[in-house]
Amino acid sequence: MAKSAKTEKVDDAVVLQVNGHDVRMSSPGKPYFTKQVQLSKLDIVQYFLSVAPGALRGIVGRPIVLKRFVNGAEAEPFYQKRAPSDLPAWMRTVTLSFPSGRTAEEVVVDEAAGLAWVVNLGCMELHPHPVTAEDLDHPNELRVDLDPGPGVGWEDVRAVAMEAKAVLEEHGLTAWAKTSGSRGMHVNARIAQQWDFTEVRRAALALAREVERRVPALASSKWWKEERHGVFLDYNQNAKDRTTASAYSVRPLPDARVSAPLQWDEVMTCDPGDFTVLTMPKRFAAIGDPHAEMDATVGSLEGLLELAARDEASGLGDAPWPPHFAKAEGEGKRVAPSKAKGTGAKAFGDQMGEGFGEKRFRKRAVAKTEDADQAEVKPKRAGRVSKDPLVVVAQSRDKAAAEAGLERWKVAHPEAAALLAVDDVLVDRMRGSAYVWYRIRVNLRHVPEDVRPGHGVPDPDDDPTREWKESAIEKE
Repeated sequence: MAKSAKTEKVDDAVVLQVNGHDVRMSSPGKPYFTKQVQLSKLDIVQYFLSVAPGALRGIVGRPIVLKRFVNGAEAEPFYQKRAPSDLPAWMRTVTLSFPSGRTAEEVVVDEAAGLAWVVNLGCMELHPHPVTAEDLDHPNELRVDLDPGPGVGWEDVRAVAMEAKAVLEEHGLTAWAKTSGSRGMHVNARIAQQWDFTEVRRAALALAREVERRVPALASSKWWKEERHGVFLDYNQNAKDRTTASAYSVRPLPDARVSAPLQWDEVMTCDPGDFTVLTMPKRFAAIGDPHAEMDATVGSLEGLLELAARDEASGLGDAPWPPHFAKAEGEGKRVAPSKAKGTGAKAFGDQMGEGFGEKRFRKRAVAKTEDADQAEVKPKRAGRVSKDPLVVVAQSRDKAAAEAGLERWKVAHPEAAALLAVDDVLVDRMRGSAYVWYRIRVNLRHVPEDVRPGHGVPDPDDDPTREWKESAIEKE
């Protein structure tokens, strides 16, 4: 732990001395939060140093993806997989391969000085892979990401977390809970490094389905957003090359909220808003890290894999993978149910399969988006009655502009808007290599066909991938 960090002014920078290493902080006074709280870049660095033992527990010895908020929490970040060229001599990298077949040298943090160094790059959210640098093919952590849908309350998230804990413990694993730092919760378990990514994901899918069976009104294991309800257990976070924000990460919310490790007796009473950059250091000093014993609770996946085998024997095959992965044996059609042609519900509910097959990863020619789990719905002629319940109503690089477009759509179609459930509005955060944009779709499943609004031109209609798509069509 960096109990204290001495500072020395050098030009417009500050040099921190952390456990015998000099860590240069550029632009220390740059504002990172300016709305609800006032925090500078140096404030964020000092926060991480104050909770370093806990923050390191989630990332030490692991390759990490650099999610860089170079202009603070109120500007869009970008992801950087490859290590910067000016890496300090006392930091290391490891070569990681991706489903596309490409490789990259990713940063590995081993101590508090390395933590400070990556935070200086703008990495408020820490995104480690679930593997260690010594064994990149076998995860040592099962990750259960609880993602509440629109309008789903925190009490439901907590209830699903408790059910996930019960399933994990019944199958021989110790569960550790933390707030995601946003609206959700993460429940993780340390596992022996003897199963590959495909088997770990298989176990996560079995767990998600079991939780859904136990609390069907609260939980969902369905990949397609139009089929989800309540809290989604995102089993695909265990696929290769997926990362989640680790403990003590700072999230870009106005109150500088952080991902807070919890004791289980805190889960049903905690408020995620209580854990911020300003409050967490005091909590850490008072009670330490609630996950301090996590590394001592390594368990086996055998129980969950037996559950997966029973699911497969009963006719449940694989579930959809992220779009840039090769289609797995036993996986159902990789298309949203509302967009499938000539198929009934059986094509999606009866995903028969013998198993998960050989583990193959290959690049697919699809748009690279952070949430590209559904193909784009193309606008149809204005005024046409749609048999497809999903319509795109707005798309913009500005989330507020897209949300304003949704409100205009509701005003224009009050009869349909009155029939929408809270989870009928789908807000997709799309990410390309150099941009982020937002697409808002409305599921008209609760609106009778004879009164459904037709597909019109989204308002606003800013799709940064349009030029690329049109160019691709011309080349064909």
